[in-house]
Amino acid sequence: MAGQATQSAMEKEIRKILIVFGTRPEAIKMAPLVKVLEKYTHIFEFKVCITAQHREMLDQVLEFFGITPDYDLNIMRPGQNLTDLTADILCRMRDVLSDYAPHYVFVHGDTTTSMAAALAAFYHGTKVCHVEAGLRTYNKHSPFPEELNRQLTGRIADYHFAPTEASRKNLLAEGIAAENILVTGNTVVDALLMATSRLHDYSSAEIDNLHTKLHPEKKIILVTGHRRENHGEGLRQVGRALQRIVTEFNDVQVVYPVHPNPNVRASIQAVLGNQESILLTEPLSYPAFIWMMKRAALILTDSGGIQEEAPSLGKPVLLLRDTTERPEAIDAGTVLKVGTDEDTIVEAAARLLTDSSYYQLMSRRNNPYGDGQACERIVNFLLDKQTTDEKE
Repeated sequence: MAGQATQSAMEKEIRKILIVFGTRPEAIKMAPLVKVLEKYTHIFEFKVCITAQHREMLDQVLEFFGITPDYDLNIMRPGQNLTDLTADILCRMRDVLSDYAPHYVFVHGDTTTSMAAALAAFYHGTKVCHVEAGLRTYNKHSPFPEELNRQLTGRIADYHFAPTEASRKNLLAEGIAAENILVTGNTVVDALLMATSRLHDYSSAEIDNLHTKLHPEKKIILVTGHRRENHGEGLRQVGRALQRIVTEFNDVQVVYPVHPNPNVRASIQAVLGNQESILLTEPLSYPAFIWMMKRAALILTDSGGIQEEAPSLGKPVLLLRDTTERPEAIDAGTVLKVGTDEDTIVEAAARLLTDSSYYQLMSRRNNPYGDGQACERIVNFLLDKQTTDEKE
């Protein structure tokens, strides 16, 4: 009987975690948390739920990190708008939460998946843990809808895992209790370090094909762009700037994996289709993209994750946005904000391509987003909180 009582007490200590994400960036940033939790199955039971807000791009990340979802909501439909998406996630998450009954739901960042899953968890009475919490532009239309998604998730969340001290200060200013905030660094650095170690013995037809299309003696400028606020004229200005750069610098090749959004493709194809020294590709898998980042001399992007990854690889970044919720990289000197103005982009790229001292200054800055231990800190925080939660 005593043995049975001890076993029963141990079973009560097991806390159930549901990790929810839906897009490729979320998958990249949550994958290392899944891998760390695999080491703590004697303390936590966990399951992974994907909404598949992105489908193919999400699946590539799952395959690379060896993650098999326990729940796949597969919610994306042709022509689906944000209202449809939000309502669908709320309804489908209700069923998942009823089935699994987790103690904690983990969401990430600023996606519609994160906001709707957090709201569903709140309705279910489940504690919400927000990874990459506290980033702000305080302009609800930029980025849209991500800024308000992140703020709403922050109001719902019980525990807040802020990547930087600046993010922690934003949360404190909004009335979040200090004991419920932990500065962790960004989990994207954990993912990047994990990925680069795997790339030492990783090969794929995709990477082999890319290798054949890169000019061996040219500097690579890697470009990504997909933000809604840049659709249309913004992306067309980026395209014209790239045309001018490869015309002025014959030792440069641009590689631009084009986002599948039709609004993005229309703008880019109209300006850059069939341009010499500009390689337009389909979206790259996560390992292929990391491989390309390592090969690049500099990166032009409107992506938040790339701003956080590139400093760890020593790659200067020109940020194609007018606002940013990640000021730390700009303050550290690893990222320069240029917006989508054609002349500004050309001027900034030209300086990096011709001024070696300036290039070295940007590329050798320390990464302000962490040391690759963010997920371990998150799990340790949860271990410390477990006793308190059980008393509630």
